[in-house]
Amino acid sequence: MPFMALFVEELGVKGDLVKLYAGLAVSISALASALFAPVWGRLADRYGRKPMMIRASLVMTFTMGGLAFVTDVYGLLFLRLLNGMFAGYVPNANTLIASQAPKNESGSALGTLATGVIAGSLIGPLMGGMLAEFLGIRNVFLLVGTLLLLVMLLTTFFIQEDFRPVPKKDILSTKELFAQIKDRQILLGLFVTSMIIQISAQSVAPILALYIRYLGQRDNLMLIAGLIVSAMGFSSIISSSRFGKLGDKIGNHRMLLAGLFYCGIIYLILAQSKTPLQLGIWRFLLVLVLEPSCQVLMLY
Repeated sequence: MPFMALFVEELGVKGDLVKLYAGLAVSISALASALFAPVWGRLADRYGRKPMMIRASLVMTFTMGGLAFVTDVYGLLFLRLLNGMFAGYVPNANTLIASQAPKNESGSALGTLATGVIAGSLIGPLMGGMLAEFLGIRNVFLLVGTLLLLVMLLTTFFIQEDFRPVPKKDILSTKELFAQIKDRQILLGLFVTSMIIQISAQSVAPILALYIRYLGQRDNLMLIAGLIVSAMGFSSIISSSRFGKLGDKIGNHRMLLAGLFYCGIIYLILAQSKTPLQLGIWRFLLVLVLEPSCQVLMLY
């Protein structure tokens, strides 16, 4: 949501509190999602992925569409909290495809889903910024809620799942899962590293529109913010496979260290941006290596 800070302003928040509440509105959803993901995962093992997908899309229909009717920042935070608690459509879709598609077609099926997710990351911010500019932010939330309702209906009537419950005795507890990890030090290191990468990647996102305004842009803030976020998605697409092949050649550890060093330099340059165009270019170049660095972590 590249225009979250502007919506917080629209709700009457002033001064530096705008940045605080915009950050909270984004992070509270992610935190709730992380805390509740294991709960939904266990339920998915018992009742299937399709019910979890219906549950996620149905609740998000109201949590996203309901943002159009909030009157203060506390209502915004409450709906964002609920949104994170009940999210999880895409992870369940991944698991459903992996379990239902024929083995010789599972790669193609997962690739199709990934293409849809990537296309959404490209088109979504740009369309959202454009529509918010011309129709207003609240109407964008109504549109998103309507689309999520459509997703729920399509999932209910057109997705089939041949589900076989995992026996309760075979479902490991969190403690049992961690007990199977041989080298916990590596896990801790990867956790800290990936957290730092994500913090650096997401820290500016909630206040991107405000920063663009700080750089002197007064008109079309939401459109420009959406364009920058979409450009970052495009950067991720063109770099992922290429840098993945480079990592195979020089080693993933070297690739990770070089990527983190590169990102540090880009951030120092990024802080010197004088115009929205410069900001967009440097953010594009940042994600060019930042996203592959995140992927490298998954290979350890």
